[in-house]
Amino acid sequence: MLYEFLRFAHVIGACVLLGTGAGIAFFMVMSNRSQDPVLIAHVAGIVVLADTVFTATAAILQPITGYFLAQEVGWPLLDGWIFLSLCLYVIVGIFWLPVVRIQIKMRRLAREAAQAGTALPDAYHQLYRIWFISGFPAFLAVLAIVWLMLTRPELSFFGP
Repeated sequence: MLYEFLRFAHVIGACVLLGTGAGIAFFMVMSNRSQDPVLIAHVAGIVVLADTVFTATAAILQPITGYFLAQEVGWPLLDGWIFLSLCLYVIVGIFWLPVVRIQIKMRRLAREAAQAGTALPDAYHQLYRIWFISGFPAFLAVLAIVWLMLTRPELSFFGP
């Protein structure tokens, strides 16, 4: 019973991370294409909220459920595919944490432009480019983690 609960919680967490990441990226890209500060400010506000409520919660719970799941099954954390998943998870964090701060700054800049009735400033566009580029390695790493979870390939990094 514990195994089923942990596995379910871990899979749901992976779905939330993957789905929220894809959804946030889609809505931010689509709103940015409009170049409308009012729309971008609104969407960026929702994106920051979604990242706080869904992504951050899943990001915190995912390693916890993964740890207890591995303990329940008897998989060592330094086992090849688990170790690689953990390394990729760190990479996701390295890209995601700055992106959250960037989203907050983008939201602020869009709100300021909307209130002033002006176009988005150059600083917004610079942040958007960083945000956009940073999303690729993080998203690809999440996809790789999901693949590793599903396939559990035989990998060895520390000998036989």
